[in-house]
Amino acid sequence: MTTFALVLGALLAIACVVFVSRPFLREPAIATDADRLYAPDAAERRRLSVAEERDRALQALKELEFDHRTGKISDEDYRAAVGPLRRDAAEALRASEELLAQTERLG
Repeated sequence: MTTFALVLGALLAIACVVFVSRPFLREPAIATDADRLYAPDAAERRRLSVAEERDRALQALKELEFDHRTGKISDEDYRAAVGPLRRDAAEALRASEELLAQTERLG
């Protein structure tokens, strides 16, 4: 009788796990077109690329400033690295602004 109870309990546990996990295992139904994901067009990809470049340049400059303030980077190394990073950040910001201006003119 104990073996029967253990087997019955194991089968019941497996059935519960399968029943509960069923919604997670099947492909979700798409209700509307608003739920669909579309690939970005060329203009959207360009905008995303410029935004990522801008964010990377600003983050690098921010990390350099932080490392210099905390003493991880000497003054000489800071002066050598800050110029190119500022130029990269300025170019990325300029590209971002130009793209925004083009978008506003078209839209």
